[in-house]
Amino acid sequence: MGIIDKESGTRVDEISAGVYRLSTPVPPTAMPGGFTFNQYLLLDEEPLLFHTGPRRLFSHTRAAISHVMPVERLRWIAFSHVEADECGALNDLLAAAPHAAPLCSRVAAAVSVTDLADRTPRALSDRETLSLGAKRVTWFDAPHVPHGWECGYLLEETTSTLLCGDLFTQGGHNPAPVTEGDILGPSMHFQKAMDYWAYTPDTRRQIERLASTAPTTLACMHGSAFRGDGAALLRALAEQVSAPNR
Repeated sequence: MGIIDKESGTRVDEISAGVYRLSTPVPPTAMPGGFTFNQYLLLDEEPLLFHTGPRRLFSHTRAAISHVMPVERLRWIAFSHVEADECGALNDLLAAAPHAAPLCSRVAAAVSVTDLADRTPRALSDRETLSLGAKRVTWFDAPHVPHGWECGYLLEETTSTLLCGDLFTQGGHNPAPVTEGDILGPSMHFQKAMDYWAYTPDTRRQIERLASTAPTTLACMHGSAFRGDGAALLRALAEQVSAPNR
C-alpha cells in the first residue's frame, strides 16, 4: 500500500498475510536521526491491533487503520507493556471502536490497565492462546525484557509473526517497512545510546522462550520489521544483551 498521508509520512504495508504495519515517522527535526512508531493490525473476524501509538499520533493511527478496515470493527487492542507509545491512545481507540477491549498480561491488568482503561481488559496468562478467526495469537510473558514488569509479546501462529515490541528498536526516519538485512546492529546501537534494557538473571531464558517459537517475521515497534530466521536473530540478541561488556 505504501504512504497514505504525504504530510505526515504515515504508511501502511502488509508484512505477512493479513498482518499490516501502520507506521508514522518522526522527523530528525523532532528527534535526532528520526524515529518511527509502528502499530500492527491483524485482519480477521476479530481484528487485533498491537500497540496504539502515542495519544498525540492517534489521528494518524486511526487513518492508517481506516485504510485497511473500518476502525469500528476492532475487537482487541493489545500491547506489550504500559508506556505511552504502547498504549497512550488506548482510550481514544476504545471510544472509536465500541466492541473493542484491551488485551494485555495478567500483571498489566492487575496493576494498571483495569484502572487506566475505559473498558475492562481481557488478561492473558503466559502461553494462553486466543482465536481471532483464521488467525491464532499466543501470549508470552516476558517481564523486564526489555523493560516493564508486565511486559510480554504475542505470536501470530498461522504466519509465524512475533509481535516483538521494543526488542529490536531501530532509529531512523524512513526505514524500509520490512527487511531481510541486519536489524540487530542498529538496535544495539540505539540501545547503547538510550540504555533502555532492564538486565536480569532471567533475560536470556526469556528471550530463548521466544526464539523457540521459530518466528519468520519479527514485527518491530520502531524501525523495519524483519523477515527471515527470527529464532537465530533472537538468540544473537540474547548473546548481545547477556555479554559481560554490554
